[in-house]
Amino acid sequence: MLQGSGHARMSTVALGQLMPMCLWLGPDHTILSMGPTLEKIIGGPDAIGKSFHDVFLIGRGGARTCAKLEPTRRIHLSLRKKPAISLRGALVQSDGGGFILNLTFGIHLTEAIREFSMTEADFASSDLAMELLYLQEAKTVVLNELRGLNRRLEDARRSAEDQARTDALTGLSNRRAFDAALSSALVDRRLSGRPFALAHLDLDHFKAVNDTLGHAAGDQVLTQVARILREETRDRDVVARVGGDEFVLLLRDILDPAPLQALGVRIISRLEEPVPFENTVCRISGSIGVVISSNYDDPTPEQMMADADAVLYQSKREGRARCTIAPPPLGQQVVTEIRTAG
Repeated sequence: MLQGSGHARMSTVALGQLMPMCLWLGPDHTILSMGPTLEKIIGGPDAIGKSFHDVFLIGRGGARTCAKLEPTRRIHLSLRKKPAISLRGALVQSDGGGFILNLTFGIHLTEAIREFSMTEADFASSDLAMELLYLQEAKTVVLNELRGLNRRLEDARRSAEDQARTDALTGLSNRRAFDAALSSALVDRRLSGRPFALAHLDLDHFKAVNDTLGHAAGDQVLTQVARILREETRDRDVVARVGGDEFVLLLRDILDPAPLQALGVRIISRLEEPVPFENTVCRISGSIGVVISSNYDDPTPEQMMADADAVLYQSKREGRARCTIAPPPLGQQVVTEIRTAG
């Protein structure tokens, strides 16, 4: 029995129900009784009869292990077996020279609940620990939702940007994306000398497919063309559809006309393969004009695109279904001759 002033008495059971983390010590600091929650985290009733100092460390982080117990409104403890989890509370002197401590968890509440599998029943009804935990959990939920929302917004932004830079039919880059890639390639060339080639492809006989078989057939052909161009280029290259039947290719790190010519011939050969559509086949070809960045002193995107277009139409005039590479040096006079030839 725990005696109070006058005739007031309270059993240790009742004290434990009122304060689940209470600790009753004798005058010599022997543990006489403890609340059910404190018994749970200490590891059972075996601590009864032991010295307080065998079970607890006094002070923040156990800094003062042998400090004298004195009545105080605030005391900081930790468990010897788990010093990382701190306790805090008040200490009062009981009748007979003993002590009563009423403890709670400090900033390690969440860790303690997880470590000792604690529930709401382990806390006094007047203890704000669970309310604080609920607030912390609510904050975590809100922060997770905000992070999820931010991720979704970022994904939506990237998706919108991709859609704004992608040709809807073929999935290739569109004019806007290609213009940005070409400008970036020219900056790289100025800063590091990294070369590239620009190829302009125009489909031959595509209008006849549209006129005779309809736009559905034309769309199927364009989709097939896009697939061929993806397969014939590398990941670091950029392929774009910039018009109804016009495509441009930015081919990085290429100076030698020979592999460019071989690539052009290979693409044209594959374009001439029949494309099945319903009960018939579609037949097209392609003409290509190519310019190489090393043939310029300091070109602009507009100049290179115009020159590639001029060389493309040289291929058209010479019979179509061919790849023409502009000869070095590519100056205004040469380009003018190409544009006005024939």
